[in-house]
Amino acid sequence: MITSEQKASAVEAVRIHDKDTGSANAQVAIFTERIKQLTEHLKSNQHDFMARRGLLQMVGKRRRLLRYIAERDSKSYLELIQKLGIRR
Repeated sequence: MITSEQKASAVEAVRIHDKDTGSANAQVAIFTERIKQLTEHLKSNQHDFMARRGLLQMVGKRRRLLRYIAERDSKSYLELIQKLGIRR
């Protein structure tokens, strides 16, 4: 589980305007932080299959959000994946 400070810093890096908390870009940033934490957790707990299932669901949801962003504005999509360090 990510802390509210981690969530706020992730959103602040990609927000579109001052009060942006729920845009697709912000949601992708939050999912990315959660995915990073779960990946670290699964390195030491390989048999935690429920966490693995949750990780796969988050990756799928993030992929769908990224597809939405790419369809709306490809330049914004490329900037976002570059900022977050996500592969295409």
